[in-house]
Amino acid sequence: MNIQLKEITSDNWLACVNLKVHDSQKSYVAPNAFSLAQAAYEANLYPLAIYKEDEMVGFMMYDYDDELQLWGMCRLMIDEKHQKKGYGREALLQLLDLVQLRHGNVLFYTSVEPENKVALKLYEDLGFVNTGKMFYDEILLTKQL
Repeated sequence: MNIQLKEITSDNWLACVNLKVHDSQKSYVAPNAFSLAQAAYEANLYPLAIYKEDEMVGFMMYDYDDELQLWGMCRLMIDEKHQKKGYGREALLQLLDLVQLRHGNVLFYTSVEPENKVALKLYEDLGFVNTGKMFYDEILLTKQL
């Protein structure tokens, strides 16, 4: 599929900020500008651009959450023009490999708005387990790497 995860740099941050989800999805994920600002001022947040060949098609951010004491993915978005092509799935698989390579066989988390059935299905299809717990009003899911 030729999806690559790349660091956000001075060369690509503006392209990241300009990515947008569909209007119906805006309540599911923070704007990328907020996420980049958050990563600049808070510890343990790692933003990544999702590229298809030379074009940025999405954004994700992983973190170490002190409250949960887990590594996890706190952001995933694919630009509205690039959705339904499998890019989010492939990017998440690459992130799981990256985290496992850097941190070992850890328990990994993500969370999802209860109304976001598409994301919930994606995570469950990739082996995440619904913990039955809520985390900041979102469903908490985990996966053993």
